[in-house]
Amino acid sequence: MDFKIILIETPPDCNVILGQTHFIKSVEDIYDALASSAAGIQFGLAFCEASGECLIRAEGNNLDLKKKAAEQAFTLGCGHSFIIFMKGAYPVNVLTQLKAVSEVCGIYAATANPLQVIVAESSQGQGIIGVIDGFKPKGIEKEKDVQLRHELLREMGYRP
Repeated sequence: MDFKIILIETPPDCNVILGQTHFIKSVEDIYDALASSAAGIQFGLAFCEASGECLIRAEGNNLDLKKKAAEQAFTLGCGHSFIIFMKGAYPVNVLTQLKAVSEVCGIYAATANPLQVIVAESSQGQGIIGVIDGFKPKGIEKEKDVQLRHELLREMGYRP
């Protein structure tokens, strides 16, 4: 078995969601969940089919993001994984609806940070072992950092 790290090349001003699902209908159901979750959301998604034709299945309401998701899914090449590139919304706006999609098994990451995927390869195929989301912590927040966090959440409209 071989291990490798694959960098997810997220388009500018986008968030990425990486997860696992299990059925060809996933692309349609994930599309519906995203489109109905946030007004103005733009996205592309791709699913790595793990049986039959073993194709990358892609959908989206933004052709550039759809193309990028399909290319990145092909590079990742892990059966039954899916990737979403989105802008005009944050993952927090769509994760509840996404996790409610009956085919979705789990979410590995939802981030705007640099994302690396740890992949194992066997004679059968490839699978996601885990992710590296962003950077290593530099310290523990102090009172001024707490205040800045609270201010940021208010500016973003998440706290009164």
